[in-house]
Amino acid sequence: MNADELMVLPLPDGVRSRHMRIDTGLDMHVLEAGHPQTGSASKPLVVLLHGFPELAFSWRHQLTALADAGFHVIAPDQRGYGRTLGSDDDVDGDWRACNMLRLVDDVLALVKTLGHGHVHALIGHDFGSPVAAWCALSRPDIFRSVVLMSAPFAGPPDAATAAQTHALLTQQVAALEQLPEPRQHYQWYYSNRQANHDMWHAPQGLHDFMRAYYHVKSADWTPNQPFRLKAWEASELAQLPHYYVMPAGKNMAQAVAEFMPDADHINACQWLPDSDLHVYSAEYTRRGYQGGLQWYRCATDRDEFIALSQYSGQTIQVPSAFIAGASDWGVYQFPGAFEKMQTQACSDMRFCELIAGAGHWVQQEQAQRVNRRLLDFLSQV
Repeated sequence: MNADELMVLPLPDGVRSRHMRIDTGLDMHVLEAGHPQTGSASKPLVVLLHGFPELAFSWRHQLTALADAGFHVIAPDQRGYGRTLGSDDDVDGDWRACNMLRLVDDVLALVKTLGHGHVHALIGHDFGSPVAAWCALSRPDIFRSVVLMSAPFAGPPDAATAAQTHALLTQQVAALEQLPEPRQHYQWYYSNRQANHDMWHAPQGLHDFMRAYYHVKSADWTPNQPFRLKAWEASELAQLPHYYVMPAGKNMAQAVAEFMPDADHINACQWLPDSDLHVYSAEYTRRGYQGGLQWYRCATDRDEFIALSQYSGQTIQVPSAFIAGASDWGVYQFPGAFEKMQTQACSDMRFCELIAGAGHWVQQEQAQRVNRRLLDFLSQV
């Protein structure tokens, strides 16, 4: 990667961009705020983990708010994303290096390189949410509290049934193709070798693809009125909108194209103005999506279920909270996960809030409300 190819990130005052070499072999790009001055006492560390298809930049509103409250705040571009180097982005490469426990190791290595002994709070959104959850579950000595956002954590697979659970999931995904109106599940689509090309070279252009994708998963798309599904069955999953369970024969770029907002809506979108969206489109135009798609290949893989089942029966013991948008289907896309998180997976959940006026991109759509709730949680722990 040539530094001349990189745009200057439009960062808020007090936020800096830098690279750190960590023990898992990554040259990790991070955004940082509230960093202690040389010789000053260390501040409590807060780490922010983004999801797909996002970047450390997704936390631009939280970095400054948490730093102003006295925290040392770090948001990395995670393995395979943005300006972080050292991962294998080749579809035929070492995609298993993006398994969940390796992602946990990346966060541990980052904390070590920063020189902190522990993390005061780990906050994860979308695919960053399960990474944060597994960090807190497997290393409560390091990660002292956790906030999960938009993606509920149902707990580890049961050791006795992990393989059968995976088989059930894939069986119902396959059954989607047999419905009267055949469908396909986005996570399994993301796991195939064509997905990166479909989005990277979207016929409408990558920038417009990302505009439609962000729009249709937000509260701005008024048909987002989520409800609980009864079971992981094809007939139930088919009730999910097309950006989750896509029409068979359509790729993701095609599935969201019909939801492209018009120019007036784009100009009125305050939570994601085109100048901010350009950061995402520039980074993904330069790198493509495969680095993040490797995560989905692991998530839908039988071996991953079995590997994680070594933690069967364990729960998140540290203080936890959950935040999502009230218009976010992601809360309910895995039937029962939202409830299991609150009753089984987390033993010290302080609050669970669905924020009105937000869809999937909650920390961007309703930044001030999210910041207040994060600060409420941090004051408790």
